[in-house]
Amino acid sequence: MGLIKDIYSVSFYKKFSQAVAEVHPSFNKQKFIETIYEGNFVEKEWKDRMKHTTVVLHQFMPENFSQAVSLIEKIIENLKKNNFSDSNLAFIFFADYIEIYGLKDFETSTKAFVSITQFISCEFAVRPFISKYKEKMIDEMTKWSLHENHHVRRLASEGSRPRLPWAMAIPFLKKDPSSILPILENLKNDPSEYVRRSVANNINDIAKDNPEVVLEIASRWKNHSRETDGIIKHGCRTLLKQGNPEILSHYGLDSINIELSSFEIKTPTIKIGDYLQFYFYLNNKNDEPKTIRLEYAVHYKKAKGHLAKKVFKISEKIYSPNQLTKIERNQSFKLITTRVFHTGVHQLSIIINGTESEALEFELIN
Repeated sequence: MGLIKDIYSVSFYKKFSQAVAEVHPSFNKQKFIETIYEGNFVEKEWKDRMKHTTVVLHQFMPENFSQAVSLIEKIIENLKKNNFSDSNLAFIFFADYIEIYGLKDFETSTKAFVSITQFISCEFAVRPFISKYKEKMIDEMTKWSLHENHHVRRLASEGSRPRLPWAMAIPFLKKDPSSILPILENLKNDPSEYVRRSVANNINDIAKDNPEVVLEIASRWKNHSRETDGIIKHGCRTLLKQGNPEILSHYGLDSINIELSSFEIKTPTIKIGDYLQFYFYLNNKNDEPKTIRLEYAVHYKKAKGHLAKKVFKISEKIYSPNQLTKIERNQSFKLITTRVFHTGVHQLSIIINGTESEALEFELIN
């Protein structure tokens, strides 16, 4: 499996430039490719290659932005007609083009987003427009939430997330998400799972800054439909991991008469790169079946010596009365790019329906 940056290859640019030339006869294919590879292109990572492609493409497009957008739409239609086989991800520079060169032309750009997002997602590109135009852009996205195409509806939800990963946050939406709630209302029964998952992710973003808003939505949407219940469950995942009492009560999750026993770490000393192994027994001592949400928390030692908690889900299912169950798990300490491990004493705890057990210690060594 190659690196993601390698989707921008000589082969890609040759096929792309041919597709452009078919609808833009004055387009100089050879000059375009030569300009792409000028300078330190080989050293660029994926995002820099994408941005570079945007800038180079702009040099070969009409100066008038509306004309450039019209040409981009023709290029996309030609790519579709010819069943372009490369990953659509490569074409995110179309969305980037609108973001960079269209910010001052609201009308043309918003129409372009509707067209382009049906070929390649524009969720990152709409963010500067939300920041600049605020309610005017949110109103436009609310209209998108009623669009016949599921990609456009999904853009309304995904693009308006207050904390979209890998994208600029939207401070005014983090502070007050009320303006995007009509978008979520419009999409709560969407027939597309792709759209509903985006709605759930938006709700989860809101929960991180405004849990009371999400708790109100959860109460209002409860039992509306199976799909809506699924949105809420996924959208409340952060609140559930935090052990928020109201959301636990919403799902009837309490730890009354649920017994944790024989909790033990089998590998009290592990090396970086190995697995932490542990087990425990669980017993539902109630007289009726009980839904139990099981999680465990690793309290990682950080560089300054303090502990930082991260919660991992084990399961959520119904346990029969007096059902004694042994649960075993392995937690990886293999080196990954998204986490730095620090040697020393860490902690592990079990969480049953939001109630956390006393933590056990283990040591991480080189």
